[in-house]
Amino acid sequence: MAGPDAQPALARFLRRHGLEDYDRLLELAARDPEWFWAAVIEFHGLRFFKPYERLLDVSKGKEWAQWCVGGTTNLSWNCLQRPLTQGHGEKTALLWEGEDGSRRAMTYNQLAEMVARAAGGLRGLGIRQGDVVGLFMPALPEAIAAFHAIVSLGAIALPMFSGFGAAAVAERLSHAGAVAVLTADRSLRRGRPIEMAEVIAAAAPQVPSLRHVVVVPRDPDAPARDANRPGWVDWRQLLRSADAIAAVELPAEATAMLVYTSGTSGKPKGTVHSHCGFLTKVALDFGLILDLRPEDRLLWMSDMGWLVGPMLAVALPLLGATLLLAEGAPDHPEPGRLWRLVQDHRISFLGVAPTLVRAWMQQSPEVIESYDLSSLRVTASTGEPWTPEAWEWFRRKVCRERVPILNYSGGTEIGGGILSGHMLRPQVKPCGFAGPIPGMGAVVVDEEGRPLPPGRVGELALAMPSIGLTRGLWREPERYLESYWSKIPGLWLQGDFASVDEDGDWFIHGRSDDTLKISGKRTGPAEIEALLLATGLLAEAAAIGVPDPVKGSAVMCVCVPARGVVPTPDVVKSLTEAVVAGLGSSFRPTRILFAEDLPKTRNMKIMRRVIRAVCVGEAVGDLSGLVNPEAVEQLRALIAAEDPAAAPAGSEAGRDRHR
Repeated sequence: MAGPDAQPALARFLRRHGLEDYDRLLELAARDPEWFWAAVIEFHGLRFFKPYERLLDVSKGKEWAQWCVGGTTNLSWNCLQRPLTQGHGEKTALLWEGEDGSRRAMTYNQLAEMVARAAGGLRGLGIRQGDVVGLFMPALPEAIAAFHAIVSLGAIALPMFSGFGAAAVAERLSHAGAVAVLTADRSLRRGRPIEMAEVIAAAAPQVPSLRHVVVVPRDPDAPARDANRPGWVDWRQLLRSADAIAAVELPAEATAMLVYTSGTSGKPKGTVHSHCGFLTKVALDFGLILDLRPEDRLLWMSDMGWLVGPMLAVALPLLGATLLLAEGAPDHPEPGRLWRLVQDHRISFLGVAPTLVRAWMQQSPEVIESYDLSSLRVTASTGEPWTPEAWEWFRRKVCRERVPILNYSGGTEIGGGILSGHMLRPQVKPCGFAGPIPGMGAVVVDEEGRPLPPGRVGELALAMPSIGLTRGLWREPERYLESYWSKIPGLWLQGDFASVDEDGDWFIHGRSDDTLKISGKRTGPAEIEALLLATGLLAEAAAIGVPDPVKGSAVMCVCVPARGVVPTPDVVKSLTEAVVAGLGSSFRPTRILFAEDLPKTRNMKIMRRVIRAVCVGEAVGDLSGLVNPEAVEQLRALIAAEDPAAAPAGSEAGRDRHR
């Protein structure tokens, strides 16, 4: 293995291909994407059972690009066989620390054996290639094994956020047509048991296609639960009753995973990721751009339901690193828990979200200063834009002005990143990115698709397809085109505002659509509104994101009561609890405001952009398309009448305010 002072992989890649710098690589990748992606595949030694005949085929249009045409492979086969064939089977692959202090470890040999047996067990249940299998799991070693078992078998993994309520889980499982789901019996968060199997029990009757539920015990020695429920199986029994099976050979473009994300309206969208596509994109992003190395110990407290979770599940074995999985919250049971994990486990690669950084800034300075963070080699961040204050605090207090911050931004639909920092230019301006990731074709354009000069803010767009891009939306081809390709023909619009300064540093300025991004987790207003309306207490609802000093953005709801409903504190409580039960506590509304009407267009679309502008005191823009402009003035009057020092909805003072 390479030593800790080894040259960055990106530098070795440039040298191998005779390229003088990163800008030259960007130019060549844009001009000849087939050369670039083939070079990434070759550099990382990605394997095919049958070699592809053509790397890229855009005969159906760039919207429907096909990759590695004619080739066969398997994502998990590529990942799990690599450390074994390199003689690293006894190296620690996974470390786990529970919120209660319990610890576990798993070698690469043990991980590969568990994956092979779990795949055999799933096949014994009748699960076959192309079947969708849900993954509703917290940060456990078995979550990584379960993901690879599903993919190895040729089934399609559907990871879901472990904090979802039954309604959100059922909606995703139903839309995907899932035949099985793997879950944990429980997890701990802030000392409280989270009964995950009970969430599945509540969701299962709403999913007609569901035949099997596999329950993984948080504690390996705990007695089996739910064994008498029809179709429910204990994970340990699944492993004991099965023969280990090898990964199956699949078309390179076979679907490996669905990850649901939400837009500004409608139901969640199922993004589609292929075996060759997700594998190669992770190899590029983690292996070249973020410089994850075999000697690294990686900690990134994410969730399998957000894209970073599956990316880590692939990057870990592909690059031969060691991953620490930590249950629960980063500041419980002690405020400096994350820093203690870095210190105790000698973490060298730390992933964070700016939301968490803003929360850590509120702690006493002694908390972070009492820990040894000298093991850190690199930090990466994603989830939302930084603030300059948070960036500088993190650079001084965590990175100690020696460890780079590799800012990284992309999306679920991308299969990874669009913009990033990298080790050839480790220092950039606060909140910035060193530039685009090669092969993405990133540009900043105006509303007509014209490239913008330095300093101008515009839409972040992709001028070319990339290998990691979603292959569409699950069972919704027209929605895919409408969501990403229709606004400016020939360009993929990411939904972010961006700019490039005179020095070539890139910046993200937030979402350009109505999508809410709370604590780094993205959801559409429609999901929150559906939960509110399902109470029967409202006639209409609009969920918006408003600035929050810690989380970056928080949920505010503007609602029209149903006929005969008086907005009492109990009504506010019921609405708040409905959102938390459906989507988790991260989405708890900080304010619930009641109005007589909501601004709408002439085709009766609620204008959330206008509502948000009024609520945060921004210019509302053109209102000529509204059918009821008087609703804007009524909302302004409501906001003006509010006491700015009042408590948030959900507290006693806040409830009184909303009577």
